[in-house]
Amino acid sequence: MASVKINNNRIWHGIGASSGIAIGQVKITDRSRVAVVETSVERSEIPFELERLKKALERAKAELSSLKQNIAAKRGDEHLQHIDTHLLLLDDTMLIGETSAIIEIESINAEGALKRTLHKLKEFFSGIEDEYLRERSADVETVVERVLRNMVGQKQEPISAIDGKVIVVAHDLSPADILQIDKTKVIGFMTDMGGKTSHSAILARALEIPAVVGMERITGEIEDGATVIIDGATGTVISNPDQETFREYLRRKQHYEYVERELLKLTDLPAVTLDGHSVSLKGNVEFIEEVPSIKRHGAEGIGLYRTEMLFFNRDSLPGEQEQFDAYAAIVREMSPAPVTIRTLDVGGDKILTDLNLGDEMNPALGVRAIRLSLRQQETFKTQLRAILRASALGKVRIFFPMISGVGEVRAAKAIVEEVKAELRAASVPFDEQIEIGVMIEIPSAVIIADLLAKEVDFFSVGTNDLIQYTLAIDRTNEHLSSLYEPLHPAVLRSLKMVVDAAHAAGIDACMCGEMAGDPEYLPILLGLGFDELSMNAVSIPRVKKILRRCTRKEAEDVAAHALTYSTAQDVESYLKSVIAARFSDSFD
Repeated sequence: MASVKINNNRIWHGIGASSGIAIGQVKITDRSRVAVVETSVERSEIPFELERLKKALERAKAELSSLKQNIAAKRGDEHLQHIDTHLLLLDDTMLIGETSAIIEIESINAEGALKRTLHKLKEFFSGIEDEYLRERSADVETVVERVLRNMVGQKQEPISAIDGKVIVVAHDLSPADILQIDKTKVIGFMTDMGGKTSHSAILARALEIPAVVGMERITGEIEDGATVIIDGATGTVISNPDQETFREYLRRKQHYEYVERELLKLTDLPAVTLDGHSVSLKGNVEFIEEVPSIKRHGAEGIGLYRTEMLFFNRDSLPGEQEQFDAYAAIVREMSPAPVTIRTLDVGGDKILTDLNLGDEMNPALGVRAIRLSLRQQETFKTQLRAILRASALGKVRIFFPMISGVGEVRAAKAIVEEVKAELRAASVPFDEQIEIGVMIEIPSAVIIADLLAKEVDFFSVGTNDLIQYTLAIDRTNEHLSSLYEPLHPAVLRSLKMVVDAAHAAGIDACMCGEMAGDPEYLPILLGLGFDELSMNAVSIPRVKKILRRCTRKEAEDVAAHALTYSTAQDVESYLKSVIAARFSDSFD
């Protein structure tokens, strides 16, 4: 990623991974990839190479286990799931078996074989459409690099040894690295690798450390000890800033921290309009380490717990007990607030080798989500048993993704009833009155929302996919990004149909897509009548601030007016005029 010079400031733009501004000196930490030379070996040397692989794997496991113990002693258990993922990868039969086979068949050294395996896995991940899943390639690479370092005897300075207030610069940082960060010493970081959904980015947000990732070559372009500014919201990095720039970003940093402090004052205040109408604001989570942050920002519960992370980066499916332990930990942590758990939302393009689905021409429209669960009923029942058992520990709701018709809902509910009967027979406690909902993210579900509403206890609109499917836009395609329009009249009309159908049936209309967390959309969503909005942690107080400054009647007028426009651009212009007139000082 090339830098530019503006007024003698050298500026880069990466991916803003974790909001906040940090100003300090660069500390370059060697996290570069191990240079591997592939060499041929004699047949007689193959057992030696296999033993080298085995010992390097064992040393890597020992290192991670020791780190896990040290981190648990300092931080507790809530942040260790990422390290457990890496420990599981070190036992992965595909990783070990493939590498061993290459050594034996190709007669090459262990590090060369391991690099070949990594290349195959990276190729596999690069073909996955979902950004979150593509980023799991980084986990495999991190684990392989740890094994390679053990093979060649290359040591790394631990993050915990860093002294002084610095901004760490590295090729990449592993979850173990992030969890060793002392925030009094490391005030931010930036990396060559990574994306917004990489584990390093997720942990940075959970721990509230300003971070910029995906900078490609920053480790080779910035000097150790240089003064640097990083803006984790915009992804901007400025080295050796001039006095004017330094003062400007110092002002921004102070303002950002002031706004954050002020917003956090809203944490314990109710999410209620000026005329007394309440909207439940909840958090979206994937990992238990995100729970403290959503609680700190005032979430009234979890509106979307994505369970997919339990199924990734492995060649065998998680068992009932493993799933129960994960769900139970979050339910206990959130109790008495509710946790809404989405059943498995993956498909044939995901790394779940036990499912044996084969390749699909168009995975986005293929066997995924509820379609997959209904085809793989034993896997579905295992997950449902774990969720239902967790429901005995606190308030839990279940909802099914990618519902396209009533038949799917009835089939899924019938399986839930089978699992309930099995648990009753075994005297296993669960919530007999557990609520069941569906995600509305396909146009067919919108059109028959009135029929679906008779079958379930709540709707949850997944706007990311609903917009994508309604407008036939691949939201990951950079050439079509301008056509991804949340305010498109077709989208707004769809949202109104869903809310109206839910309320006519006496059930709640919820939203858990990105649209829910954008405070600019709050007047329209409130006016349409959504009962619950679920979002990332930092958005909660921002949305609450707008909510507490308007009336429901005012929002209903805004929504009704927005529905009269013919284009997304017209709706956006109107909405901006409303915000400028009523809420301009709330968008700092």
